[in-house]
Amino acid sequence: MADPYPHWPNLASMMFDRARLWARRPMLRVWRDGAWQSITWAVFARRAAALARALREAGISPGDRVLIVAENRPEYPIAETALMAIRAVPVPTYTTNTVEDHAHILADSGARAAIVSSARHGAAVMAAGRLAGGLDLLVTMEPLGAADPATRTLFWDDLLTPDLPIRDIAAEAATIPPGAMACLIYTSGTGGAPKGVMTPHRAILSNCRGAATLIGALDLAHGVYLSFLPLSHSYEHTVGQFFLLSLGTEIVYARGVEHLAADLLQIRPTIVTAVPRVLEVIRNRVLLQVGRERRVRRALFAATLRIGTKRIDGLRLSVGERIAAPFLDRLVAAKVRARFGGRVVAAISGGARLDPEVGRFFLALGLPLLQGYGQTEAGPVISATPPGSRRIETVGPPFPGVDLRIAGDGEILVRGDLVMDGYWGSQAATAQVIRDGWLHTGDIGHLDADGFLVITDRKKDMIVLSGGENVSPAKVEGMLMAEPEIAQAVIAGDGRTALSALVVAAEGYGEEAVALAVARANLRLSVTERIRRHALVAPFTQENGLLTPTQKIRRLLVVRAHAATLAALHGKG
Repeated sequence: MADPYPHWPNLASMMFDRARLWARRPMLRVWRDGAWQSITWAVFARRAAALARALREAGISPGDRVLIVAENRPEYPIAETALMAIRAVPVPTYTTNTVEDHAHILADSGARAAIVSSARHGAAVMAAGRLAGGLDLLVTMEPLGAADPATRTLFWDDLLTPDLPIRDIAAEAATIPPGAMACLIYTSGTGGAPKGVMTPHRAILSNCRGAATLIGALDLAHGVYLSFLPLSHSYEHTVGQFFLLSLGTEIVYARGVEHLAADLLQIRPTIVTAVPRVLEVIRNRVLLQVGRERRVRRALFAATLRIGTKRIDGLRLSVGERIAAPFLDRLVAAKVRARFGGRVVAAISGGARLDPEVGRFFLALGLPLLQGYGQTEAGPVISATPPGSRRIETVGPPFPGVDLRIAGDGEILVRGDLVMDGYWGSQAATAQVIRDGWLHTGDIGHLDADGFLVITDRKKDMIVLSGGENVSPAKVEGMLMAEPEIAQAVIAGDGRTALSALVVAAEGYGEEAVALAVARANLRLSVTERIRRHALVAPFTQENGLLTPTQKIRRLLVVRAHAATLAALHGKG
């Protein structure tokens, strides 16, 4: 950025300030009524201010927690900004939650009000309210099929009038201190019940400042970002709702995962983010398509990868390779980049470990891929690789303003403004992870000679074999899923002589192909890391409870669900 990143006391002030500066600039775009529709910053600010007044009139007071259950859409940041401006506390919640999930969050947070996008979500939240002890207020963006007489229901559009200037609400928001709670974000719950992370304004603003410093060389002020990860996820909540908007990037809300490939081609974003699983799927599809091509095309693709890999490794190209490189880039690599729209200046992977082989694949094809690391309890971004970095096996240096050190057992500890205030209603859980001011991340890693962070595993997920050898499941599972024939994988073997794997075959592949893929992966693993036995199982999905809304596999639940299969595998030796 040309100017230093501004200082704001809180997120609502940031949004209203940017609206004054960029009143006529396009801010948010969404697909409605068969076309892409855009709203400006000025429209956004007026709607947020009107909603803030209406919610206060409806009885929402400072400190009240309010659920938000909605898909990614302009109403989401409008609702959050409105709530923050009157010192209420938004509670972003996944649309994929069951009634029981919603009931847990309502009961745990003490929320008595909710904002929903649809009749379906409204019905689920009202049912959850009955389980949790009551719901006083429900704001709905579309008519409900049936209302609950015990819950006061208001229609979203009715709350956006009158259309008045924003001065009063913006002035009120400016008095909110950085340490006030901005939102209560519940962890996605890969193990155990989700916990409410009390996130102050300073934590997200610290992330924004750190990210602005990191990508300062990129001009995103007039860029376009395609938002498809749920806004209820802490990463998308910070990056896709506050940080990029603070730079002036236009946010386009994808029509859904099923339309993602088409939206990338149509919107042609300049910046995208993705969980590793999305990148793995795209890579596997590319390799599957290449494998079906004629020998000449396969040879061209292999040559493109070879040259690209030499470049990212800093190796000298031969004269022939230097001559062929531009031709191969146009003929081969550009077609892969075109799957992302063709004009991406930064593609960011986050949310889980990215297998280095997957990352190197895209870097070799010229996709400017970065990798971030963090967790909900830290704003959520702790570190990221800077633009132009080829160190995809790392997650980059810590953000500016972040203190990071490695404990004696390898655990990553973090301190700074980005750290949460604690878990809602649980001093004991808070005391377990924040000690002497340091957030104990539960992740294992080390800093290399350049100060780049390398993540090796989750502390609590480490597998210890019967011989005392420690094995990183994340590493082994990543190598398995890097094989085109394998869609998902979970390994187990704690207390056993060797590892076994539960494997989900990629579309179009069977047992024989998967067995060959496991054998190939074993060649790249040490003796203790190799898979002794494996079994094909049904896919891990959100519907069967084995996948989080952000596509992270719930390892412990998978192991429990397939305990009999694993026992049989281990019993074979």
